[in-house]
Amino acid sequence: MSDAHVPPFAKVPYQPFSRQAVVAIALREWRLFGRNIADPEADATRTVKPEREQGLWQRVGEYWWLGLNAGSTESAWTGKHDGQGRIFPRDEDGEYAWSAAFISYVMRIAGAGDRFPYSADHADYINAAKRMKLGQPGKWLVVAERVQDYAPRLGDLVCFGRGTARGLRYDDLPTPGLFTSHCDIVVNTDMPGQIAVIGGNVEDSVTMNYVPVTDDGRLATPDGIVLDTRFPWMTVLRLLVDADGAVS
Repeated sequence: MSDAHVPPFAKVPYQPFSRQAVVAIALREWRLFGRNIADPEADATRTVKPEREQGLWQRVGEYWWLGLNAGSTESAWTGKHDGQGRIFPRDEDGEYAWSAAFISYVMRIAGAGDRFPYSADHADYINAAKRMKLGQPGKWLVVAERVQDYAPRLGDLVCFGRGTARGLRYDDLPTPGLFTSHCDIVVNTDMPGQIAVIGGNVEDSVTMNYVPVTDDGRLATPDGIVLDTRFPWMTVLRLLVDADGAVS
């Protein structure tokens, strides 16, 4: 079974999946990794990779093992080991990028059960969420929303394309194949002009970042203007939960 490795409290689950659970788990992991705040300039000169540090490479291994379905090729990886337990070179860590495994782990432990498309690629659940928006058959608890129309809420995922997929936009979804991308979890919406998000494998760590938003909470450019096609945000994945935080 794909969830044979999942603990009972998350598999049953003991409590309903909720926005509060997603945020609490993401914040817990962020604290475990030392409360890192995104700083590209400091990252450029950083010599220590948290993902390879004692105590943390094992945690990344748990993201792979629990976040992905049982038997997945990647489920045996860690923050510095391949599936055979060999340490891979530091300059090859891009081949073992764990940001989607982190998202999958958080959703799994929060009690999403079989309603989240766990994957080593963000594109899998981005595409699944867009199909939900289009009304195509699916059981997923994420729905893709246009960034210009929807203000992210706690626990939602904010996503963008990377590399050759940087220009990919909401109307291009779903795509026929995978694409390089990244998603972060929204963990704070109470700050004026910005929201706080947490993602995995950012600066080789679980890292918090601050994202500008408009007065009504939609993703924005740094000067507060609503995003348009010139900027990288692709979509917001809205969690299908009701006002009380339980699955709708």
